[in-house]
Amino acid sequence: MIPSIAPLRNVAALIGLVERVQTRAFGLPGMATFYGPSGWGKTTAVTVAANEYQAHVVQVKDCWTPTYLAQAILREIGLPPQRGVAAMVDAIGAQLARSDRPLIIDDAQYLLRKRMVELARDIYESSQAPVILVGEEKLPQDLTRWENIHNRQLAWEPALACNLSDAEKLAPIYAAGVDVAPDLLAAIVAASGGSIRRVSTNLARAKELAMGRGRRLADLELWGNRVFDTGQPPAVRRVDDFRPVARPEKREDTVVPLTKVAKEPRE
Repeated sequence: MIPSIAPLRNVAALIGLVERVQTRAFGLPGMATFYGPSGWGKTTAVTVAANEYQAHVVQVKDCWTPTYLAQAILREIGLPPQRGVAAMVDAIGAQLARSDRPLIIDDAQYLLRKRMVELARDIYESSQAPVILVGEEKLPQDLTRWENIHNRQLAWEPALACNLSDAEKLAPIYAAGVDVAPDLLAAIVAASGGSIRRVSTNLARAKELAMGRGRRLADLELWGNRVFDTGQPPAVRRVDDFRPVARPEKREDTVVPLTKVAKEPRE
């Protein structure tokens, strides 16, 4: 059976972060932040950590409002609807305090755009349960605008770039049935810029090439001069390069007849 989730370093990093907040000493803050660039496997790590600790998970969307965020958390923890944000926050806080289950808020950078992050603080204060924010690379710096949230962070855990060890664990998932040679795997990691998503995409492409050629081994020779998925957009193409080259028309030489000069009669 092909595994669906690889035990990558970021999975272990987030599990360790949740464990640290869950077992913190009395009086220590109970919020933490897991941050890193897009595509570095943070959401996958959230899935594993949630299963490990039976955590409640909410993935914020850009279009959400504070009211909708509270409603989404209510649904996640299985509570009936409440009227008003204040009543919803109280109900959420009471339930988390009873269960002591962590609340993980993914894509937390969207909390900052409509001041929803203050609602996350209210939930933490009402429950004292672990609240883990997961977001993009600039999230810790952006949180400095809210000192009463920034100083409630027990730890800041950066997501790790995909290395060769991680790529070796991804290969059986995205290149199943194909042996990826070490030279190609190293080239994929180098070209992917630390992104687990791009490594996975390049591994899937290597599998397509190998199976299309009827080969079991995918190596750099098979890859040839193909371009890796590096996250860079394709170069702009010039329209003139696709226009047919106009051939110059052949001109027939025009023969201009010589005019005969009439001889003057002799006297």
